[in-house]
Amino acid sequence: MSSSTWAITLFCIGVFMAALDNGIISAALTTINNSFDVSANWGAWGVTIYTLGLAISIPVVGKIADRYGRRKLFLVEIALFGIGSLFVALSPNFGFYLVARFIQAMGGGGIFIIGSSHILSTVQKEKQGKALGILGGMNGIGAVLGPNVGSFILDLTGNWHYLFFINVPIAIVLIILGYFKIEETKEPSTGKMDLLGTILLSLSILGIMYGITNIETDFWDSVTQPEVFGFIIAGIVLFSILILYNRALENRKDGDPVLPVRLLTQPQYLLTLFVGALSGALLAGMVFIPAFSEQVLGIPAEYSGYWMTPLALASGVGAALGGALVDKRGPILTVFLSGLITAIGFLLFPTWIDDKWQFVISSCIAGLGMGVLLGAPLNILATERLEKDKGTAVAGLSLIRQIGMTIAPTIYAGFIARGFNKIPTLFETDFPDILKRNIENADLSPEALQELQMIASSMEHTNRSIGVNYEGILERIQDPALKEVIETSVNQITQTAAQSGYNGLFYTTVVISALVIIMAIILKPVRNKNMKNSKATQ
Repeated sequence: MSSSTWAITLFCIGVFMAALDNGIISAALTTINNSFDVSANWGAWGVTIYTLGLAISIPVVGKIADRYGRRKLFLVEIALFGIGSLFVALSPNFGFYLVARFIQAMGGGGIFIIGSSHILSTVQKEKQGKALGILGGMNGIGAVLGPNVGSFILDLTGNWHYLFFINVPIAIVLIILGYFKIEETKEPSTGKMDLLGTILLSLSILGIMYGITNIETDFWDSVTQPEVFGFIIAGIVLFSILILYNRALENRKDGDPVLPVRLLTQPQYLLTLFVGALSGALLAGMVFIPAFSEQVLGIPAEYSGYWMTPLALASGVGAALGGALVDKRGPILTVFLSGLITAIGFLLFPTWIDDKWQFVISSCIAGLGMGVLLGAPLNILATERLEKDKGTAVAGLSLIRQIGMTIAPTIYAGFIARGFNKIPTLFETDFPDILKRNIENADLSPEALQELQMIASSMEHTNRSIGVNYEGILERIQDPALKEVIETSVNQITQTAAQSGYNGLFYTTVVISALVIIMAIILKPVRNKNMKNSKATQ
């Protein structure tokens, strides 16, 4: 294989490993919490600390890789990720486990950035889309398959430590092959490393992301809490100071700011960042699909994650097709089509799905559209016409996508919570008709019908006083056929409530997909103007 092929292959393996681990822990979170004897609230810090580590490392690694060498930083990132994984697996207590998760995140956060930056700097322009599509496909597939792989390894071994041990030999192989097979690339540096800017950037991102992770299901009530708006405002203030400082540094002859302010003055880059945030929100919507399959379609919880496999495969195909389309027709049309395909896929969830085969088709369409968007087009738009700071530009895009992925789940969970809050009302309005219909379709004995009359009388009396205890009623039912009818009717009410909540979620993703289409239309004249100006200055 050529040096370029080796580099892309190794970057893809590294990206897949890091993306897989980002979701793999969700399958074992309860088991890990129990092993350390911590509550679910404390256990959630295993995810939160990893998210914060990713957010801090992404922009910093992009700049450092451009400056000191992409191969060198790739090896460092893989080493950090492998060491962090080993420490997580060997954690003697919960505090050590959190520190190890942070080290792991600092290593995993920059692998995709480095790989994208390397491709943009070494691969011929007409072939960049295909290469970025493959890399993006590995990132998307890994993120989607993470929970499935976690469940599989946990079921196979019965030990959560193996979820992280498995990363160590892969990391060792990547380091050895990367050292010998990846060609070093970097951009010429013009001055000293912007240490103060790096600290300000890290603290500002830490403040904003920590505030965002504190947002709960009731979004608007949460943002008024000090632990949310206080940290977000502090992060924004630090980011504003960073902008002023880096703008002054940029004007110096030997200045090399960690965040080139000129990037944030380019309309095309800013619009691309907005689309990146939308893509993160769409990706977050896919996290809820296993729960949808369980709560609406009735797929057993232990198998719901596996139904994400068609979506993951479709996203990989979409990323490859998106990359090829970028090379042939450009990034704007690719973004437009991705938004259209994704909108169609998500629209089918609330309007069409009644059975599992319909679920597979709908999720494949949504995955195909998401794969197209997450691959090449946004990276191309973010770095077009840049002679330097390509890693920084891609890092900014990845960071804003991570922010979208962090905010959106809270909004989506709000829809689901409001759906389940309708259950008491649905029992009053819909349950009698559902129960009557199910009784008519069942062959109940006279004894069962007599028991049903007694239950109905009890329910009417209880409803006028303290409400109906359906679980208690089900436990007291003697006739098995009657119990099955009532359980089925109760489950139908729960499914109706769940469907209502998920409808709001999926309609929101359709709106977000429509915004992606609109942004593609807006980006077209902006990009055309930039290309004309670029030709005029040549």
